[in-house]
Amino acid sequence: SWEDVQVFIQRLNQKEGHSRYRLPTEAEWEYACRAGTTSTYSFGDKWFDNYDRYVWTADNAENTTHPVGQKQPNAWGLYDMHGNVWEWVQDWYDGVTYYSRSPDSDPGGPASGTARVVRGGSWQSSGGYSYSGARYALEPDGYLNVASISWKGGGGLGFRLALSPE
Repeated sequence: SWEDVQVFIQRLNQKEGHSRYRLPTEAEWEYACRAGTTSTYSFGDKWFDNYDRYVWTADNAENTTHPVGQKQPNAWGLYDMHGNVWEWVQDWYDGVTYYSRSPDSDPGGPASGTARVVRGGSWQSSGGYSYSGARYALEPDGYLNVASISWKGGGGLGFRLALSPE
């Protein structure tokens, strides 16, 4: 759950003696996923042309999560930005309205909400749901806030950390 990730981050920061580890914002996550591209995916506009080289989805994952690094990375060397597991980010979920009024550069997300954001798609998703802008809402405890997906947490959720500069 998002809450479990917060405990992990707190313990990691304590172990390392700082408070620099955190979840990325939605904007940071998408920037990293796109890796300088403007296409639908970091590898182009059509998922079916290259998905088997870059993405674990329901089409090729054999109903399981896979170790990171078995597919090709994006142009910035980041693996599994599309598919494998939905990734928690720091932001509260706002379906549309926040981004229509947010800053154009590095928006920090809504100040409050009832659900958190996951990004990137998973091995349970089709490739069409693993594009760079893919986002869904989950309750912080891992329960769904959208009716189109019917699972609670488990193998389809994960996270990657951001490390703030000193």
